[in-house]
Amino acid sequence: MPSNIRDVVAEEFSSVNDFIVEQLHSNVELVENIGHYIINAGGKRMRPLLVLLSARACFPDSSTPTNAIKLAAVIEFIHTATLLHDDVVDMSAMRRGRPTANEQWNNPSSVLVGDFMYSRAFQVLVGLNSMEIMKVIADTTNTIAEGEVLQLLNKHRTDITEAEYQRVIEDKTAVLFAAASECGAIVAGCPQEQREALRLAGLHLGMAFQLVDDALDYDGDAEALGKNVGDDLAEGKPTLPLIHAMANCNEEEAELIRQCVSKGGSEHLQEVIRIIKDSGALAYTRQRAHAEAEAARRQLSTLADSTYRQALYDMCELAVARIS
Repeated sequence: MPSNIRDVVAEEFSSVNDFIVEQLHSNVELVENIGHYIINAGGKRMRPLLVLLSARACFPDSSTPTNAIKLAAVIEFIHTATLLHDDVVDMSAMRRGRPTANEQWNNPSSVLVGDFMYSRAFQVLVGLNSMEIMKVIADTTNTIAEGEVLQLLNKHRTDITEAEYQRVIEDKTAVLFAAASECGAIVAGCPQEQREALRLAGLHLGMAFQLVDDALDYDGDAEALGKNVGDDLAEGKPTLPLIHAMANCNEEEAELIRQCVSKGGSEHLQEVIRIIKDSGALAYTRQRAHAEAEAARRQLSTLADSTYRQALYDMCELAVARIS
């Protein structure tokens, strides 16, 4: 995350990190060890930043609401829990450039510490004393779980449609971005119109972010990504680059992709990457990502001009800059 975006809420961002470390405390040593391992792995912290920036964007001349710090930590705990669970489901061995928690310890420990992260998030939420925020977060975590199940059901499918794919990435990824920006608006007491604009901006930003991630799986650098290129193919995940390629290449090439998706593995990864690029699938995925980022910017344009709104614009630019 570029420092200029974080600089806008630098003090609050530091407070969020301190609060996260404080809330990782547990009487069970393994819980603390895995919690610190995954939190300290870094990451862009886009979702907590969305909370902080959204909370200030409606009333830029006011101070940051106290509860925004705790809320940002809640969002990060939920995100971390999904990562712990995802890596077990996907049997991933690397994330953010180092072994996943399940690789470093084991699957049961990773799942159970993920459960701890979820429960700790809701413990903090209770302290916020807002049924409105509680409802948004509860509905969001439920939708994320449904999205994960849908993605699991879609594994190794070669007939998945673009609409089905879009539903998966909206449910498993974009809704948490939407919850972050909407809850930031709620905790700040934003009017309903601005709250809805921020929710939609977060949703579109999350869609753009996931589309870029799916493109980078076939056009990225393993060291920069912090994970292996071609992981989606190896896991049999039919993401948009594969869906579009199958619909726009010749039958022989489409059959190769279908076989790879059906069986999983990365034996034919380089050939699949060539087909994806030649078919225009990467360009199409980039185009979709830019369209989502632009939709987010349109929603943000309804807010008053401020350094916080500009930082939100910058986040939209950042989401797609990785593939520009």
